[in-house]
Amino acid sequence: MSQLYDISLRITYEYAHPAGASRTLLRMLPRALPGQELLAGAVSADPPPSWRRDGMDFFGNPTCEMAHDMRLSEIAFAFAGRVRKTRPVAGLDLSGDLASLAQDLAAVRSIGPESPHHFLGASPRLPAAPEIAAFARDTLTPAMSVRAAVAAISHRLNSEFAFDPEATEVTTTAIEAFRARRGVCQDIAHVMITALRSLGIPAGYVSGFLRTIPPEGRPRLEGADAMHAWVRAWCGAELGWVEIDPTNDMFAGADHVTVGYGRDYSDVAPTRGSLRSEGSHATTHQVDVIPV
Repeated sequence: MSQLYDISLRITYEYAHPAGASRTLLRMLPRALPGQELLAGAVSADPPPSWRRDGMDFFGNPTCEMAHDMRLSEIAFAFAGRVRKTRPVAGLDLSGDLASLAQDLAAVRSIGPESPHHFLGASPRLPAAPEIAAFARDTLTPAMSVRAAVAAISHRLNSEFAFDPEATEVTTTAIEAFRARRGVCQDIAHVMITALRSLGIPAGYVSGFLRTIPPEGRPRLEGADAMHAWVRAWCGAELGWVEIDPTNDMFAGADHVTVGYGRDYSDVAPTRGSLRSEGSHATTHQVDVIPV
């Protein structure tokens, strides 16, 4: 069973004083993946860039580099397109325990983009955190499978965290959000990744979109007003990667449209760049994910 979505994203920057030339790296285009197909779509900017180059980063995420060699009082970056998602089939839990996971990891020789070794140690935004590690250990039970451990940590974070868009900023660290037990999808994903890595489970960050209109009789999912974040975890050679949304305590499905994979938010930020400016600026995000 498949579902079509019309998706739009617009990120606008307004500058108190006109900014000079800017350079921006965008990750806004949904990936082509098994079960996910980009039927049509493009990334654009208003005003149009002076220079542009489309490409792909190490992890296989589509990228768009833009340069604006002009003064700017306002600039907007946008994606608009249509995506087909196929609902994944729930499979058996083929993961072993944590001891067998360590053996599977030792047997992996690849250091390509999908290699679990990239997602096991500390990353730019996620250093080791003993408090989160203790939380993760306390969540496990004896003989728990790796997939069951992933689900248990998601469930506990969902139970203990309050979804609060006012509590954190994009620069908030995982340990700050963990101690407050408040935040948004980025914070909860970062805490869960840190927890899983402390157990020896490779885990990464997924950036994407979440449908904004729930099925009849179901509540609206948290985090649907902006780009969403969830977690992927490597559960061994037999099962491989699974994706789970701890903000909504559910395995990712047809409602989740993937844009980027990375070690943490720093690898998949939708906009990243530099410009010459002074004074303050304001940013607005607008997202729509509409089932067709």
